[in-house]
Amino acid sequence: MQTTNYQSIKITANKSSKLEDTLVIEAPLQININNEAYTVVMRTPNNDIELIRGLLFAEDIYKGKEGFLTETIEEKKDFSTIINVIIPKEKLGKGYLNKRTLLSVSSCGICGKKELSDIEISGEKLVNSTSFLQTEIKYMFLKMKELQNTFHSSGGSHAAAIFNKNREILVIKEDIGRHNAVDKSIGELLLKNNLKEASILLVSGRVSYEIVSKAFFAKIPIIVAVSACSSLAVDFAKEFGICLIGFSRNDKMTIYSNPQHINYER
Repeated sequence: MQTTNYQSIKITANKSSKLEDTLVIEAPLQININNEAYTVVMRTPNNDIELIRGLLFAEDIYKGKEGFLTETIEEKKDFSTIINVIIPKEKLGKGYLNKRTLLSVSSCGICGKKELSDIEISGEKLVNSTSFLQTEIKYMFLKMKELQNTFHSSGGSHAAAIFNKNREILVIKEDIGRHNAVDKSIGELLLKNNLKEASILLVSGRVSYEIVSKAFFAKIPIIVAVSACSSLAVDFAKEFGICLIGFSRNDKMTIYSNPQHINYER
């Protein structure tokens, strides 16, 4: 269940009326690692395991190809959930030392980071031989929009969709948080062991540095957003060989880095 109904009052120019409004659910997920609290993420229920898998991958806590055991410690009627992840200590990455001590809210990708150096990412540039037509991106967005069931019923969720080089959709996930939707999508591909097929990431909102870093760790070379991109997102995209596109709406888009991967000439 990703939506719920609330009674509201709709006001127009000359009248008001009560109605049942559909809202996307936002509830806390506490992630424990080996029975020790690690972080709390505000998310939309469903796909919690995918969310955890993608988050731990992006945070350099666990990048193993094998899955890990999970156990639900608590699950309340308000969708508040505690899940414990069991990972052998010798397989925990260095990111585990950077424990998030603050509440990680649905709109904040860096809440709980302790030091400025914690947001740095490093590695070689991505090598990308894939290119897309501008019109193909438009149709990929139409496909993503068609599958945004939670958004259609609530108008309050973000989506992330990942396509392969043949423009075929591999996964789409929705959540109250932009980066949560990305984590869920990457997490599902990790669970299916086909992340290597990922070629382009579409997001329904804006792009911050963290979404770029998630794409970089997942080796996804193209990111396209409906909305704006932050300055740090553009800097990271340029440094790591990612083609970053913002304001992709109808027949318009703004390419911020590595434009060679998009054929936009008419």
